[in-house]
Amino acid sequence: MPAPVIPVLGPALRFPPAELAPSQGLVAIGGDLSVDRLLTAYRAGIFPWSAEPISWWSPDPRAIFEFDQIHIPRSLRRTLRQSPFRITLDHSFERVIRACADVPRQDSSTWITGPLIRAYVQLHEAGWAHSLECWQEDRLVGGIYGVAVGGFFAGESMFHRVSDASKVALVSLLAHLQERGFTLFDTQMLTETTSQLGASEISRTDYLARLAIAIQRPCSFLP
Repeated sequence: MPAPVIPVLGPALRFPPAELAPSQGLVAIGGDLSVDRLLTAYRAGIFPWSAEPISWWSPDPRAIFEFDQIHIPRSLRRTLRQSPFRITLDHSFERVIRACADVPRQDSSTWITGPLIRAYVQLHEAGWAHSLECWQEDRLVGGIYGVAVGGFFAGESMFHRVSDASKVALVSLLAHLQERGFTLFDTQMLTETTSQLGASEISRTDYLARLAIAIQRPCSFLP
């Protein structure tokens, strides 16, 4: 049986339909990491996962957080009550993404390479990518970043330098987004941490239907 042909993107800001991708999620390769292409991808339920080559993904199933089903373990509740961190929004986006890039995967590599860092910094400067930071005095000890379109937020990556800082960042971000009227938080695929906090999986079909509604909501990440 011949291997499936992977679509290669040209200069046009178009992607193959995400629902036609295999379950592992590879939609296409190529194109660029411009602001316009990234926004086109996120609005279509697609995200980049490498820069050399550029690869575009939409896995099935898709992991999300339901805002009314967040689970905060007892130990994390104690940490939150102690308020050990100062929380800021969009204060140090580039420092957050670079700290996330320093967190290796199980294979000791990172998907957040230089071209992706530059692309998301440009997306941040254009007002679409955002960060939440955790501080101890003047030390950045945890954070998370992602992309907001309407009432949709795509959580991309998080990091911690002290215990529980990334979990506090994630829970703080979820609370902030719910307060701002967001309805869909995409975490792409389940991890041990996101599962512990209540993330779940839905079919790609359901995800794309909810995404189409969420991106139309008149939400703003910042007040």
